[in-house]
Amino acid sequence: MREAHPRERTVGVEWYVSDADGVGGRLRDRPEDFRVRELEAFDTEPTDSADGDYPYLVLRATLRGWDTNDFASRLSDAMGASRERIDWAGTKDKHAVTTQLFSVADADPEEIPEIRDADIEVVGRAGRHLSYGDLAGNAFEITVRDPEDPENAGGITDQLREFAGDAGGDGDRIGVPNVFGHQRFGSRRPVTHEVGLAIVRREWRDAVLAYVGNPAEAEPEDTQVAREFVDEQAASDDPDWDACLDEMPGKLGYERSMLHRLREREAGSGSPSAGADDEPDVPESPSDSGASQTESDVGPWRHALEAVPSNLQRLFVNAAQSYAFNRILSERLERGLPFHKPVAGDVCCFADTDIDAVRKPDPDRVQRATESRVDVLARHCERGRAFVTAPLIGTETEFADGEPGEIEREVFDDLGLEPELFDLPGNFESTGTRRAILVDTEMAVSHDPLAFEFALPSGCYATTVLREYLKTDPMEL
Repeated sequence: MREAHPRERTVGVEWYVSDADGVGGRLRDRPEDFRVRELEAFDTEPTDSADGDYPYLVLRATLRGWDTNDFASRLSDAMGASRERIDWAGTKDKHAVTTQLFSVADADPEEIPEIRDADIEVVGRAGRHLSYGDLAGNAFEITVRDPEDPENAGGITDQLREFAGDAGGDGDRIGVPNVFGHQRFGSRRPVTHEVGLAIVRREWRDAVLAYVGNPAEAEPEDTQVAREFVDEQAASDDPDWDACLDEMPGKLGYERSMLHRLREREAGSGSPSAGADDEPDVPESPSDSGASQTESDVGPWRHALEAVPSNLQRLFVNAAQSYAFNRILSERLERGLPFHKPVAGDVCCFADTDIDAVRKPDPDRVQRATESRVDVLARHCERGRAFVTAPLIGTETEFADGEPGEIEREVFDDLGLEPELFDLPGNFESTGTRRAILVDTEMAVSHDPLAFEFALPSGCYATTVLREYLKTDPMEL
């Protein structure tokens, strides 16, 4: 093993599996260097099917330089339709050429407009809209520009093949720890897990200030200055949130939304003090799991945090779960436990048998590797029919046994986490799940230029594979 880049260690990723030096170079030099094609798992009917039974028009769009959300907004504007009528299965990066499905409610083929840098094909009709579960995975074609040592790719591939246990026995399959990449936590300013950890502990004030204050060296100077000012005001006896709003750049919309709510409190019943935290009127096991309550119900700091969209509220807690997961995988690596097969005490999940395009874990079908079952489950893993898992902790989490369970408990104890803490209010609640600890794939490497072709199940990151090859600052991935 080799120690990970310092930035990666801040999000719980401590090691590279491969000892070999990296190839270096740059990703995303131009959109064509990063091609992503969805592996579809969504059935459609012919376009001329009755729209009463199949009200959703399904499109396949190849986009150059489009963020998925931005393209959906542009499509809705061009159609004169509500943005709420458009759905998709997976969000893609704008610094790429991507091919993905979209569904549009109550639309006809002739309504689909031409949009710059977008090749749109009408696929058919469906009885429901697309959602996250409709994506089997993604196929990648990725070019590395100006690699310093491209010849190192072969040695890295050999080591990753060994780590995968040569799964499938075809000699082309590599494996890497299925960690969450830097983008899960914020590329320039990885703080979402810090916010999430504070939320789980009901430290609402700390959660707000971790997001609005808490400057990072890698972000622009004007935002650093604004965050430093917020921290100074928050530490005073009489914070001036109006002045904080004046300092906060307009581009930081979520931060400004939180500050607006704090200013409203200041204009109403007095500013939340530097030491005041939270909501004494909220019970330890909240029952308000629906929509956000008013500020008088929940306390000013949680009210401020709930100014951001519901998906970002969930992301905060998801990032805390992801950070703990990364820590578990790093500890397992350090102890030398295998990733491609279980040891006694592990919890395994089986492969989704409905998907042929990629080996995708099904976390709803799990089995414990007891002493009597560990060899059987090891054979399933070797044949690609099962995966060793670790928990994304939530209210329904059950720990593994043996040494794997010991690792899980040590990490969670160190972070002050336990399942019942995730019985949170509103959009912050999470039941948790289990996630495969190994992602393996058939890898094809070509040279001149150096390029990689592989496919991953949904929920896995291409950069999780490529970090082993480049061994560079995660901000460059």
